[in-house]
Amino acid sequence: MSSDHHASHRHLLPSAGAPASHARIDAIVVPTARPSLYLKHAVRLSVELGCPLVALCSGRWTDAARVRALADPEAEIIAIDLTSVESLILPRFETSSVLPAVFRRGTDTAAKRNLALALARVLGWERIVFLDDDIEVGAPDDLRQAAGLLDDFDAVGLSIGGFPDNSVVCHAYRAVGGEQESFIGGGALAVEISRNISFFPDIYNEDWFYMLESDGLRPLAVTGQVRQAPYDPFRSPDRARKEEFGDVLAEGIFWLLDEGRTIDEAHDPHWTEFLARRRRFILGILDRLPGANLGHGERRRVEEALRASLGRLMLIRPDLCSRYLDAWRSDLKVWRDFVECLPRAGSVRQALRLLARPGHPAMNVHLRTRKRALGSARRGD
Repeated sequence: MSSDHHASHRHLLPSAGAPASHARIDAIVVPTARPSLYLKHAVRLSVELGCPLVALCSGRWTDAARVRALADPEAEIIAIDLTSVESLILPRFETSSVLPAVFRRGTDTAAKRNLALALARVLGWERIVFLDDDIEVGAPDDLRQAAGLLDDFDAVGLSIGGFPDNSVVCHAYRAVGGEQESFIGGGALAVEISRNISFFPDIYNEDWFYMLESDGLRPLAVTGQVRQAPYDPFRSPDRARKEEFGDVLAEGIFWLLDEGRTIDEAHDPHWTEFLARRRRFILGILDRLPGANLGHGERRRVEEALRASLGRLMLIRPDLCSRYLDAWRSDLKVWRDFVECLPRAGSVRQALRLLARPGHPAMNVHLRTRKRALGSARRGD
């Protein structure tokens, strides 16, 4: 429908086939800011899989104590309040400092995911699953199969069914009749810790960047299916503004990969061309909006979101995109150096002390451990 947009990147994922055997999952990690009741499904899932649930909490609606209080008696819960990113010894990423303030995302999602990666490294965990608190896993064996595939792949995503998981602009494209697929992402992603050393930059589509190496995609696979709960992508135009820079970068990189090219070709000329494509794509959706099968109020909200994206797009320059990628490559090395120097810990509390920045308040942690012996790296205390 649009020559200026690639509606699917699924062909970049190989057909993995079934793993030789299912594998143990060391932890389910849920970054959350919603009320703790949203974690009930993840709690039950962790019990079925026999692994701890790591809930990384922030915001006004939830905290570690409330997460622990709702837990199944059989569940092993590691609930952590992340009150400030500054309290962590995580590296200061150049990808954050290179961005002008107008493009900064203002969330702690990436920091929570990076904390989980560092925590897993310190505790000696090998396979963890990132799960969003609005994702439901129908078959726990799908996660065991994903973990088994990590013998051969760096990360394995689950296909996301239910409500489509896309950016605001892609939701708008679907609303005017465009055929739009979803890629795998951090909402349901099994990752290998020991050999797969990557990080989540503080940007929209941070999970797509996690799945990239300096020249292209890491070894990835997809298996099973999960269900995304409905949400309103057009609730506020500000959502579209905050997504635009990350959406441009990710889609611009994947445009090259779709064509069999590499990230090394993502220099100023590519970004000049791609930014023009992006503008034509958004304007094309706006042109089709009057004829879309939408109510007046919904059409108005979609238009406001698209114009918000377009306004933010006009501030993006090719050289900023190129500089961001240079910073990201530099940060990959910084992260590798950081995690390879992390010591091992025998308990969660010790691990969190190692990951806390001196002089900052300690992270608040509430633990619930199962009675059976798990081994010092998995007991939680």
